[in-house]
Amino acid sequence: MSLNHVRPWRNIYRRKSRQIMVGNVPVGGDAPIAVQTMTNTLTTDPAATIAQVQAAAEAGADLVRVSVPDQASAKALKEIVRESPVPIVADIHFHYKRGIEAAEAGAACLRINPGNIGDEKRVAEVIKAARDHNCSIRIGVNAGSLEKHLLEKYGEPCPDAMVESGLDHIKILQDHDFHEFKISVKASDVFMSAAAYQALAEATDAPIHLGITEAGGLVSGTIKSAIGLGQLLWMGIGDTIRVSLSADPVEEVKVGFEILKSLGLRHRGVNIISCPSCARQGFDVIKTVETLEKRLEHIKTPMSLSIIGCVVNGPGEALMTDVGFTGGGAGSGMVYLAGKASHKMSNEQMVDHIVEEVEKKAAELDATKDAAE
Repeated sequence: MSLNHVRPWRNIYRRKSRQIMVGNVPVGGDAPIAVQTMTNTLTTDPAATIAQVQAAAEAGADLVRVSVPDQASAKALKEIVRESPVPIVADIHFHYKRGIEAAEAGAACLRINPGNIGDEKRVAEVIKAARDHNCSIRIGVNAGSLEKHLLEKYGEPCPDAMVESGLDHIKILQDHDFHEFKISVKASDVFMSAAAYQALAEATDAPIHLGITEAGGLVSGTIKSAIGLGQLLWMGIGDTIRVSLSADPVEEVKVGFEILKSLGLRHRGVNIISCPSCARQGFDVIKTVETLEKRLEHIKTPMSLSIIGCVVNGPGEALMTDVGFTGGGAGSGMVYLAGKASHKMSNEQMVDHIVEEVEKKAAELDATKDAAE
């Protein structure tokens, strides 16, 4: 990433990993951190699964994982891959033959779990299929399904056991001269995940996929993921991320992007800066922001918008944003454009007007970018 010489305290120095390709998406190296989610429809229902994949892609997902638990799902995967606007990662947990079938169906990546996939001979067959079909592999270590010998060795799931599992599996891939892989070491415990990922980052140059597995519902899971993934990303660790929520996959994508946006690692859509509101507010801040979030979902151009209820912090925040609105008195407030006070607008017309200004600014930014290219 480019360094901020004016504000060096904003710099994040990403860990140097080698780069692989997942379909047409570069992962690792200096590539943008990819956002991933996973479908929760039945894979044997291609129409429903494709619809969910497309919704996730529209929300910004770079990769989408699809579970392949049985032969029927593997057969349906071919249609899903064909219709998907983004590369598909096939989730293989138990039967190695599903991995072979998924590679043949066109999956861009196979996620295999070392604790469940079987012995090295079976893994070798999956590797061959991946190589034959130009498919990458993710080694997906999970604290809840570690190999029996590691549990006996360490007594319980722990960071050391997770990293050892991952490195053992890396060795198998490398022994078969297969290097198109990334790796994850997920746990539902934030402390365990963070410690495992930090140790893993020092032990390999492979691209790392981040996740706090089984994080919970929308609110609790978002907080848990933001804490766990946020600190790792801040340390420069992570090449792809997935926020695991008991919620719509689109919400996972939104949260993933918000985490990356908050750290300046990815920029997509409108970053709304808004106050929590108080008795000083000149308009209903909470309702306004909720409405604007929905009305501006279609904007993909990176830009900033400040919505502040009063003049205490409003003008100062507006100085740093592309478009801003600060509440005033007598039922109106001030619209700011490019950090400068521009004109007054009534509270009743404010939402529609802000949407228009944001759309106009997005078009200007897009035109400038196109001209530069």
